[in-house]
Amino acid sequence: MSKLVVYHGSYMMVKKPYIKYGHYTKDFGNGFYCTIIKEQAERWAKRYDTPVVNIYDVIINDSLKILEFNDMSEEWLDFIVNCRQGKEHSYDIVIGAMANDQIYNFISDFIDGIITREQFWIMAKFKYPTHQINFCTEKAITCLTYRDCQEVLE
Repeated sequence: MSKLVVYHGSYMMVKKPYIKYGHYTKDFGNGFYCTIIKEQAERWAKRYDTPVVNIYDVIINDSLKILEFNDMSEEWLDFIVNCRQGKEHSYDIVIGAMANDQIYNFISDFIDGIITREQFWIMAKFKYPTHQINFCTEKAITCLTYRDCQEVLE
């Protein structure tokens, strides 16, 4: 079993993580999104009036079905396109780079046929590293243990 610390940017303390279902789609589908990069969670939280970062200890259960993208690859792009189009997957946890706002615009252009796959890869360069881990199922959520909640200061 793997052990790590993850961060979740929010507007409130979240002692009991939950799978968020929405009318809009995200990179890795429905779930509870966290990151191993605290500064990224702080950026997520700053979208709100009362920004906080929740901190969790994670012990990954080896019986879970996990998909991990080690880099931005063709498979990563195809997976995000499918999830953003509302297609479901069977993974408990999905880990990989985040398609930030700029990258998301390129993905939208690719989906709409405005740019080619090759053009997408030329434009898809991150200015800083990103990371996300999506806990997609109730079984995956049980891997999280709440540790703390910290206010994000300017």
